[in-house]
Amino acid sequence: MRKDKLYFFTFLAIATIFIIIAGVAIQYFIQASANQLLDTQMESSKREAKEMASLISFELASGLPKDSIVANLQKTIENTNMETGSVSMFDWSGIEICNPDINRVGRQVSPNESFVSRVKDDISSKDFYDLLMSKRQVGGIRDFGSGERESEIIYLYPVDNSDWIIASHANITKISNQIDSLRNKFYVIFTIMGFFIILSSVITVRLIGSAYEKRLELKNQKLENEVINLAKLNRALADYQQKANEEKPQATANQKTSEKGKKRILTYLRNELLPVPTEDIAYIFTEHTVTYVMNFDGTRSVANNSLEELFSNLDGSDFYRANRQFIIAISAIEKIIRYGNNQLKILVNPNSEVDVIISKNRASEFKKWLNK
Repeated sequence: MRKDKLYFFTFLAIATIFIIIAGVAIQYFIQASANQLLDTQMESSKREAKEMASLISFELASGLPKDSIVANLQKTIENTNMETGSVSMFDWSGIEICNPDINRVGRQVSPNESFVSRVKDDISSKDFYDLLMSKRQVGGIRDFGSGERESEIIYLYPVDNSDWIIASHANITKISNQIDSLRNKFYVIFTIMGFFIILSSVITVRLIGSAYEKRLELKNQKLENEVINLAKLNRALADYQQKANEEKPQATANQKTSEKGKKRILTYLRNELLPVPTEDIAYIFTEHTVTYVMNFDGTRSVANNSLEELFSNLDGSDFYRANRQFIIAISAIEKIIRYGNNQLKILVNPNSEVDVIISKNRASEFKKWLNK
């Protein structure tokens, strides 16, 4: 159950992160694509307006009558309301002279019908996009401008040697629809991509999690086995110590002279010569080439013999050579714990300032000694 909750929260976290990133990315891609589309439209409109103004200016300079020029232009642009834009011509007073819609010829151009305020003002694609979006938010594209047509003026260019102005119109309804189409495509792409990314991420997390759980279970099983083995070892130690304590009075009463090893060790306590019975010895250790004998009552004396010589004269069933530095009595062992890489650490009483460590190479031998 806890695993399912973890995977569920992982799914929510990945989905939330993707939605946030996708939301920002979609807006960026939509605006970038729209700006590119509007750039193309505006450059085409500007070029067309300039070329038409140059042509009309040339015709005027050639002496053609204005009526003929106007009639020819009206005939050329009439009913040419292109997919994304068109051109028209009006004079400085704002009266439309030529327009693709013949019904608008002779009408006054409303100031609200233009994105620009003065002749030759340039509007960038970003400004065009921002205006489109702001008008959509206010009341929709249909409500923009006069409300009588779908196109609006985005560029004005004067005709030399006349009072005429060529206006480039953008079909904002068509452009808005193209932007909406781009937006919908991006939403579909990111939705499909998000589904596969989130699904693959959750599956990957689950596979990695399962593999890690298996490794953790194996590690826990190994640790559990080691704990069980240590528990058995400590139980065997307690049994052996109890058995040794029960046999001591009997051994003393019978005064067994055949007992293996010395009964006492000659040591020095300051300037005093002190024989120490072996049953009083908790452990023997060396430090800075000096051999110390520690008794159960906490008394520490010094021996002249090396650790090797002392161990050879002790009963091997009661004493064990833990390492090069320590000889420990079985009665002094308080607890055995796992230490490092398959090593054992012996806690003794009285407490030792130096750790008593049995290497993994001698751990098996130590266990056999306890099970004697």
